Amino acid sequence: MTIYELSIISTTGFPYFNIQVKPIPEGVKIFLRFFDFSHDKPVDQDQMDLDSKFDLTAGLISALFEFARNIDKKIEVLEFKPKKENKPQITKDKLKQIGDVLITVQTDPFLLHNSVQEKVKLIYNTIITSKIPLDSGEEMMKSEVNKIINILTDSKARKQISNHKNKIKLLANDFLNEMKGYGLEGICITSFDLSPIIVFGKKYSLEKVNQILRHIGFIPEISPLEWIYRQSFLSDEQIQVTIVKSGVGPTVEDILFEPYFYLLFADPQSYFGEFPAKLTSSFNDILG
Repeated sequence: MTIYELSIISTTGFPYFNIQVKPIPEGVKIFLRFFDFSHDKPVDQDQMDLDSKFDLTAGLISALFEFARNIDKKIEVLEFKPKKENKPQITKDKLKQIGDVLITVQTDPFLLHNSVQEKVKLIYNTIITSKIPLDSGEEMMKSEVNKIINILTDSKARKQISNHKNKIKLLANDFLNEMKGYGLEGICITSFDLSPIIVFGKKYSLEKVNQILRHIGFIPEISPLEWIYRQSFLSDEQIQVTIVKSGVGPTVEDILFEPYFYLLFADPQSYFGEFPAKLTSSFNDILG
């Protein structure tokens, strides 16, 4: 599990809810991801002079610097995304469902952003919308806090794997023995945002898998039952990582489908041919 903390605030700065799901490991670069559920209020940029814009920028930089210092983290890059043109019209009925809510999560950089976003949207739609406006909303109940933790930590996916652990372990060990001569050294199953759940083989622990993924670089969208190859490293060792999208997985709250990923760790010169398809089919027969 590599989502460390979640915060829910209003865009006016009201701190509604915060939870640390897991302590942030020392010496690890993290992302603070922003998810905006507010309704945009139009600002006429042409009416702002340069001094006013600079004042806003200076305030932002100062606030971020103080925030980073307080959590003992250093901010090096802040990315701004342009607003989309031709936004769809928001009706009064739809506007009632939109609050001035901002949700942030602190995560490992390698997590798939779209998947993290889907988790946050599920939390917003099933828990937060009924509490808007946040500054006068009811407090979070214990059952709701537990639901948030379960969504962030892939509780349903972990339980499904746990229920079939013995079958999967036997199958994984057979594959490791079969492909050892071709360079295969480890197999890992992750959630749909790429958080490692379980690893097979003697060489890599879950913590080592996290370290490998932190050095893996950009991961594009992958279609179900397809795979990509990436290079990474652990200490000074080069590692080939095959990432397969399973196409099977749990559906959370009867809303969000979360397909697993299967990862293969191997020598950089390894070539598996259609072996990833064979492994995927076998694992899917158990987890599907």
